[in-house]
Amino acid sequence: MNKMELRFSATLANESLARTAVSAFIAPLNPSLEEIGEIKTMVSEAVSNAIIHGYGFDSAKEVILRCELDQSVLTLVVIDYGKGIENIENAKKPHYSSRPDLERAGMGLTIMETLADSFTIRSVLGMGSKVIIRKEILSEETYEKEGV
Repeated sequence: MNKMELRFSATLANESLARTAVSAFIAPLNPSLEEIGEIKTMVSEAVSNAIIHGYGFDSAKEVILRCELDQSVLTLVVIDYGKGIENIENAKKPHYSSRPDLERAGMGLTIMETLADSFTIRSVLGMGSKVIIRKEILSEETYEKEGV
């Protein structure tokens, strides 16, 4: 098992840092370009949600990104100690946004849930949110056997 933790200021400029760090972390598994793209997308969505919705762009706050590799299973955890989610079921509906003033599609949670093998959100109002994503990274041998 391998683990890492990254803490960074809640600014959108650090979204690419998070994507790059996770890509480097999973590199030893030789993921496909499609898997890398999906994982980067999930990281981007989770991190930007923490920055935009959790912290309201307050760069004095900190986002925590934890990664764990257990054989071929990647677990991503993104944590903020921001305002929390009032209604998780509403937040998971396509096109829902707690910030309708911004030009955003409101699809972040839907995208993460679609791309992940397992997707969980835990949130407490006034205390923050934790997004937990699990994704199996298939080896080249698996792709060859399945004819992918």
